[in-house]
This record gives sequence, structure tokens and C-alpha cells, in this order.
Amino acid sequence: MVQITLRYIPLSSEVSFLQIKQTEVSNIKAYLPIFYVHVYSAIFVLLAGFTQFNPKILSRYPKIHKWLGYLYAGFVLFLAAPSGIFIGCFANGGLMAKTSFVILGVLWLWFTLKAILLILKRKVTVHKKFMYRSFALAASAITLRLWKVVLVYLFHPAPMDVYQIIAWLGWIPNLLIAEWLIKKKIL
Repeated sequence: MVQITLRYIPLSSEVSFLQIKQTEVSNIKAYLPIFYVHVYSAIFVLLAGFTQFNPKILSRYPKIHKWLGYLYAGFVLFLAAPSGIFIGCFANGGLMAKTSFVILGVLWLWFTLKAILLILKRKVTVHKKFMYRSFALAASAITLRLWKVVLVYLFHPAPMDVYQIIAWLGWIPNLLIAEWLIKKKIL
């Protein structure tokens, strides 16, 4: 993900994914800055999120856990999820993909907000469950790309078909796995 993010440095409207989004870049003034907010904030979300589930950090360094947790939540609530919802409205793949990305963004925002409200009430167990859900959705940035490689390698579908499928596969299996782990009390 860091490598993907680095493709967008320096700022340019004609690199990587943006090459197929030139209509949006040209016609919607807010698209490019909001896209970059999403790309740059999401990398911090992933990095901070991966540290949150480390038992050693949780037990030995609770202040670091708390600080990184607020960093994660702040980036999700104020930058990554809102920008994701916005760019989701302009996703390739038609209404099917747009719907998926908007639902993903709204759920991500909600789960993260709920987790923060719960920890402020000292409801640690339920907070953890919502953070697992939140991070499962954050990890869709990774799983979406993995599914794309698998589908293209195995089935060679048309590009827009791939996009419609991975829009949903990127996050629904993640959330189902998180729910299963929560129900099994593995997490």
C-alpha cells in the first residue's frame, strides 16, 4: 500500500488510477484534492490500525495504543471515510460499484465513531468489537487489490466486470470474517 501511495507523489492528475478518471478530474474541481486526501490519509489509517491489535503494545504501552487509536479514528472520521464516500459516488463500474463504495464508507465511518463513543464510556469489550469491524473495512484497501489479481489471473473478465465484483469482495468477506471471529470470541 505504501508503494501504491508513493505513485501519487508528486501530485499529478495523470498517474496510475487517475489516468482513467480524467472526466472527474476535469469536470469536478473537488475530485482531485479529495482523492488525494483519501489516498494519503488511508495509508496512515492502515499503519496505525495494524498496531492496534498487537497484544504487546496493548499491555506494555497503553498510552501508545491510545494515541495511535485516536490517530486512526481521527484520520478515518475526518479524512479517509468522508473522502472515500465522495470518490465512491464517482466510482467506475456503474451504480453497482458506486453503491458498494458508499456503503463501505458509511459503515467504516459509523463503526469507527461507535468504537470511539464506546471507549469514552469505558465499554472496552464492545469498543474492541467495533474497532475490529472498522479495521476490517479499512483493510478493504488491501483485499480489493488482492481480489483483483486473483480474478484477473483466474478468469480474465472484462475490466468493468472486475471492478463491480471487487467493489463488494474488497470488504464484505473482511466484515464477515471479523463477525465470525467476534462471535467465536477469538478476538
